[in-house]
Amino acid sequence: MKFRRTRIAAQPTQVLRALCARSGWLVETPDVLRCGFGGAVEELSLASGVDGRDARALFAAHELSGDDGPVGSGIVAFASLPFERDLPGLLVIPRFTITQDRSGAAWLSERVGSPAWSPLLDEVSLPTQDLQSIRSISYQPTPEEYAHQVALAVEILRHKELDKVVLARSVSGTVPEPIDPAAIAQRLRTREPHCTIYSLPLPDGRRFVGASPELLARRTGATIQLHPLAGTIALPANVAPDDYENWLLGSTKNLHEHELLVDDLVARLHDHYEDLVADASPSIVALRTVAHLGTWINGVHRGPGAPDALSLLRLLHPTAAVGGIPRDPATALIARLESHARGHYAGPVGWLDAEGDGEWWIGIRGVMVGATGFEAWAGAGIVSESDPIAEREETRDKLASVLSSVLADRV
Repeated sequence: MKFRRTRIAAQPTQVLRALCARSGWLVETPDVLRCGFGGAVEELSLASGVDGRDARALFAAHELSGDDGPVGSGIVAFASLPFERDLPGLLVIPRFTITQDRSGAAWLSERVGSPAWSPLLDEVSLPTQDLQSIRSISYQPTPEEYAHQVALAVEILRHKELDKVVLARSVSGTVPEPIDPAAIAQRLRTREPHCTIYSLPLPDGRRFVGASPELLARRTGATIQLHPLAGTIALPANVAPDDYENWLLGSTKNLHEHELLVDDLVARLHDHYEDLVADASPSIVALRTVAHLGTWINGVHRGPGAPDALSLLRLLHPTAAVGGIPRDPATALIARLESHARGHYAGPVGWLDAEGDGEWWIGIRGVMVGATGFEAWAGAGIVSESDPIAEREETRDKLASVLSSVLADRV
């Protein structure tokens, strides 16, 4: 299959976002908007979400010609992959992909022989949908049941069977009118300017739309970059956040949880990257309603054979930010305690190109929407010092923040 890359004039950002949030594939960082549209020209099936096949082999039958361009502006496959490592995954190559950076520099990758792409943009209407009222709502588990699950997990952690586990809960419901994913994406871009906005189709026909603050892995040639987050505090509205952020930087419980995550990631990557450096101490990542502890990790692979962006998922997913430590026992405990499967919540979302480069974020702070229905998840990292009521309230704040892009009512 032949593709051509062309340098094009800058396109209206809101139009690209609306088009791809509704019917395509959208991954938009603060610096680069990557938009796939025009339907899928190929689906690349993965035996599991952490399929370790060589990424470049998946694109071996594809040829790219035309203008030079930056990483991720050629033949690109998008994906939202499941949380559970052994479930199958799907990478999709769109007919058209536009990559546009913050300065307006833009490239189009298209399958050779495709019809004109610009009329698809001309037909886009910008989102105007208001927030909606709740018609029905349900919790799995209930807030009280969730606190009980946390208490059970803390007891296990105190017996040193695990170091950490992340327990999540969900809220689902309906609203009166069909939900416009473009309206959600636009609100999230405005409210969370430092996050990566994503809108990706799911196998069940719904769309997963969110604003992820957490970079799972960015692979560019021999280099890798991660930005794991763990440790959270809610930020009250209309209050200066400094005191809350200073408290988080001094919280023994949150620092312990964050250190476990960083140490675990460094250990997993140690054998693959000779130069691997993590920040000496975490910094504050402030969002609209919460703040997290974050640490940048950078690595360089010396010599040939650097892991590609797909192989990195086998090494890293799920991280202790959404799973636990040790990974396999923590995942087993999640399956035992959580009342239903996470599906694509906390799975990798992002893209992969024909050179093996790519970017993956953790699929959190998002809502799964279909027609008038919605579902959102939130989790909390549980360690032996955790307070079940405090962890329940943390998930409440996270859910409220996510659903404020859909609902006029607070959940």
